[in-house]
Amino acid sequence: MTIRYSWWGAEERAKRINRTIALFEKKYPKIKVKTDFQTYQSFWEKFQTQASGGNPPDVFQNAVTFLRKYDKRGVLLDLKPQIQAGNLRLDDFRAGVTEVGEVDGKQLGVPVGSNTMALVIDKKVWQKAGVEPHSGWTWDDFFKALKTIHDKTKVPGDTGYFSIMYLYDLYLRQNGKAFFTKDGLGFDKADLTEWWQDGYNRVKAGLVTDPKVVAQDYPKSSLSAGHGASEFTWDNFTVRYQAEGDSTYGLAPIPTTDGKHTGQYLASLMLSASSRTPHPKEVAQFIDFMVHDPEAGRIMGYDRGILTTTGQYDAFKPTDEVNKEIAQYEADTAKASVLGTITPHPSGADTVEAAFLRIGGDLGQGKTKVADAVKQFFTESEAAFQA
Repeated sequence: MTIRYSWWGAEERAKRINRTIALFEKKYPKIKVKTDFQTYQSFWEKFQTQASGGNPPDVFQNAVTFLRKYDKRGVLLDLKPQIQAGNLRLDDFRAGVTEVGEVDGKQLGVPVGSNTMALVIDKKVWQKAGVEPHSGWTWDDFFKALKTIHDKTKVPGDTGYFSIMYLYDLYLRQNGKAFFTKDGLGFDKADLTEWWQDGYNRVKAGLVTDPKVVAQDYPKSSLSAGHGASEFTWDNFTVRYQAEGDSTYGLAPIPTTDGKHTGQYLASLMLSASSRTPHPKEVAQFIDFMVHDPEAGRIMGYDRGILTTTGQYDAFKPTDEVNKEIAQYEADTAKASVLGTITPHPSGADTVEAAFLRIGGDLGQGKTKVADAVKQFFTESEAAFQA
């Protein structure tokens, strides 16, 4: 019997996943796993086609942005019956992680790796400028630091924070709002106008990398290309900067509004199953193996985020500085008691996220005015929620 498993990611992730599959097939000789992987965008384009044609893979990598969208279309399998039947264990997960895969009382995904938003900095540039990020610093402190960095080193302080949806979500959460509600946006045009106007002004002042430069540097990050001194991203992505750049990179705390609350939460990559799979039991056994088996955890390391079960987390001991720092950052963030629960993502959230990034980029390049960008974003979002 064969189950189909697909995911997105780079070649390195594919190598690791294939090694874990070999272990699984050894333990379950009657189950064969057929694999398929793509880049992020290609994966979702192909998945959309497969789902529309009633032929999605049996088990696949998923993220919170897509849960409601595909639940609404009846594509996702509720894993609760398999958990109740004992084919999939939801115990031994790190605190609060499994909730990311829950929607309206259904378990639509099981997290394989957790991460949280962080600020990655080029340590050498920050030291040269004589500025240091610290826990509980405010947005004013952060923007002052960007100006000092630019004045003293001629390097823009940040690569373009204002078009990152997940960062804006944290900023809104710090101010008692959120990017999404269950069925739409949790902020208004005035909120976004202020955020984007400030961001655009900082691009013009040279404090934020010119988006044209960011586009030229792609697929390399402008941080690792030396065209910016910091970048907001998921903490487990730090590995890429070390591989791409030739400076020293580190993780810094998220700036705050009140000196305390960062708005952070644990997000995660997860495994979901198709509601059409003819093999729900075997798919559940596969997911169970992938999240609980210690050897599979050692092979994957932090490729998809910090390992979510205590068994795998304890089995993988990072030896390199970058992964040690990622683990430490998550431990410190958890200890600071700032972590909240993730904001629900309505159906259409994936389209909205892409629009936020694209329109924010156009704005930064001066292709559109702030008022027009805001109007366009709200129009596109409304259409995405109704689709």
